[in-house]
Amino acid sequence: MKNILVFTCSLFFLMHIFSNGLNAQNVALVIHGGAGNVTKENIPDSLEIQYRNVMTKALNLGYDILNRGGSSQDAVKAVINIMEDSPLFNAGKGAVFTNAGTNELDAAVMDGATLKAGAVSGVRHIKNPIDAAIAVMSNSQHVLLYGVGAEEFAKSQGITMVDSSYFFTQKRFDQLKKAREKEESDQGFNYTQHPDFKFGTVGAVALDLNGNIFVGTSTGGMTNKRYGRIGDTPIIGAGTYANNNTCGLSATGHGEFFMRAVVTHDISALMEYKGLSIQEAADVVIHEKLVKMGGEGGVVGLDTLGNIMMSFNSAGMFRGYIKKDDQPVVLIFRDK
Repeated sequence: MKNILVFTCSLFFLMHIFSNGLNAQNVALVIHGGAGNVTKENIPDSLEIQYRNVMTKALNLGYDILNRGGSSQDAVKAVINIMEDSPLFNAGKGAVFTNAGTNELDAAVMDGATLKAGAVSGVRHIKNPIDAAIAVMSNSQHVLLYGVGAEEFAKSQGITMVDSSYFFTQKRFDQLKKAREKEESDQGFNYTQHPDFKFGTVGAVALDLNGNIFVGTSTGGMTNKRYGRIGDTPIIGAGTYANNNTCGLSATGHGEFFMRAVVTHDISALMEYKGLSIQEAADVVIHEKLVKMGGEGGVVGLDTLGNIMMSFNSAGMFRGYIKKDDQPVVLIFRDK
C-alpha cells in the first residue's frame, strides 16, 4: 500500500512538472510596429534607440503578464496600449493624417479560443482604439463598428476619450504636407505607393499558459487618405486573425493588397488544410502571392506551440518577440 501511494504521488508530481514545463515552454509573444522603407540609412541611431526601447518595454510588460498566468488578451491589450501611446508608431498618439487634416484610427482583436472578434474603424476621439475593439468583441453582438457609432459605443463602455488635438504630432503633419505637395507638383504621383505614406501599424500576438492565442492590431491608416478609406487592420482575416487550431497573425503594409489577398486567414488556412508550418505558410503568402499582386508589407504570428514567425517583403519591419525564460529580441532592419 505504501509503495502504491509513493508511486501515485511520484506519478502526479511528474505529470505536474511535465504539464507546467509544457505550458511554460509555450508562453510566447510577438509584436510588430510597421513595415516599409525601414533601412539603416533612413533611421538615425538616436531614433533607432527610441524604437528599441519602446518595443522592449512592451515585450517585457507582455511577458510579465503571461508569466504570472495572465491571459493572452490582457497581454496583447497592455502591449498595444504602450505602442498606441507612443508617437513613434502610426497608431493612437502617432496616427497619420487624412487629406482633410484629421486622424481616423482603426483597430481589431480576435480570440483564437472562441473565434470571437471585435473591431472599430474611422474613430477620431478614442485614445486607445484597441480597448474599444476588445469591448466590441466582449460586450456587443457585432464585430465591426464605424465612426460616430463606434465612439458612442466606446463611451457607453467607459473607454477613455480624448479631444482630437491629442493625436497631433508635427512629424505626421509634415508627412501630410509632403504628400499634398507631391500630388500638386506631380499629377501622376500615387501617394498609396509611396513608402513614407502607408506603413506604421502596430500589432501583437500572444500565447498564454492555457494555450490560448489572442491577437490585436491598431493603426492610423494611410497618410493623405480620402473618402473614409478603411484598410486591412479592422478586417478580420485580412490584417488580423486568430485560431487556436492553427495560429494568431497581425499584418502591416499596403492594406488594399492585404484585403484582396485575405492574408492572415490565408496563412491559417494553409496550415489547417495543407499542413504547412506557420513560417512556410506565411512565406507562401507574403513572398509569393502578395508579391505577384504587387503588395508590400509583412506579418508576425505564432502557432499553438509558440513557434514565432516574422515574414516581410519590404526593406524592413519593426518587430520583436519573447518566449518563456528568454530575453526580448527586437529587430528593425532586414538582418537585425
